Amino acid sequence: MKRLTVVHRAVLTALLPLFACASGFAAPATLNVGLIPSEDAQAMIESSKQVLEQLQQQTGLTIKPFVATDYNGIIEALRSKKLDIAYLGPFSYVLANQVAGVEAFSVAVTRKTGKSAYKSLIITRKDAGIDSVPQLKGHTFAFVDPSSASGHLFPKAGLQQAGYDTDKLFSRTIFSGSHDASILAVANKKVDAAAVADRIFASAIAKGVVQQDDFKVVWTSRPIPESPMVWRKDLDPALKDKLSKAFANIKDLPWGDQGMLDGFQTTSDGAYDVVRDTAKVLNLDLRKMK
Repeated sequence: MKRLTVVHRAVLTALLPLFACASGFAAPATLNVGLIPSEDAQAMIESSKQVLEQLQQQTGLTIKPFVATDYNGIIEALRSKKLDIAYLGPFSYVLANQVAGVEAFSVAVTRKTGKSAYKSLIITRKDAGIDSVPQLKGHTFAFVDPSSASGHLFPKAGLQQAGYDTDKLFSRTIFSGSHDASILAVANKKVDAAAVADRIFASAIAKGVVQQDDFKVVWTSRPIPESPMVWRKDLDPALKDKLSKAFANIKDLPWGDQGMLDGFQTTSDGAYDVVRDTAKVLNLDLRKMK
C-alpha cells in the first residue's frame, strides 16, 4: 500500500459529500469505514467509491469513509473505536488483530480467478540465462517494498525456507517502490530478476506494457490470502450479519488491482495463519511494521 499524494487526497475530499449524503431514511445510522489505497492509489479510490455506494444501498447505512496515509492511522482509529470496519493488508490485519480487537470477516473474490488469494512470482528475462532459483546467485534483484507481502516478505521467506540467504544470494538488491516498477526494471534490464504479485504481472501483460514471451517465472509462492475487510469484534451481532450479507451482494465492480469483483466471500482469522507463519520464518516483529 502506498501513501496518498496531495492530488489523491483532494479526490477523496471531493468524494466525501457523496458518501455523507442522506440515504432516504429518517434517522440513518452511520458506518465509519477505513480505507487505504492499493498499489495504484487513484484506481483504488475510484473503485472504493463504487463499492461504498453499493454498501450504502445494501445496508441503508450512511457510509462515512476515513482515509489514512498509512496502516498505522487505520489501526489506531480501529483501536480507539473511531472506525467500525476497514480494509487492511494481510500483514497489517495480523497486527490489528493483536492490538486493535478486530477480526477479518470478508474478502474479495475476483471474476477472473474466482479466488480470494494470489501468489508471488519471481520473474526474469528469458535472455538472462536464469532457469531456476539456484541460478539467481550472483544476479541483481528487485523487491517492491519492505512491507509488501508478495513483493518482499513471502518471496524472502520462501527463499529462506529453501536454504537461501537473500543477503548473499544476489549481487545487488533494490526496492523499486511498486510492482509495476519491478516488472519494468526486469524488462529494461535494470535488474536480472524481481518478485511481484501474479495478478499485477498478468495485468501488465494484458495492458501491453510488457510481452509475456520476454519473461520466465522461476519461482511461485504458496497462496497469499487477499487483503480482508475487518470489523471491530465488539460491533452489534445484528450489524455484523447485515454487513456480511451486504458484502456478499456487492458484485460486478472494479476493486483496485484485483479487477472486477465476483463478490466478497466470508473469511476468518484462521485464513491469515499463513501470514503469521511467514512472519515467524523471517523473525519479524509486526509491531515494528506499523
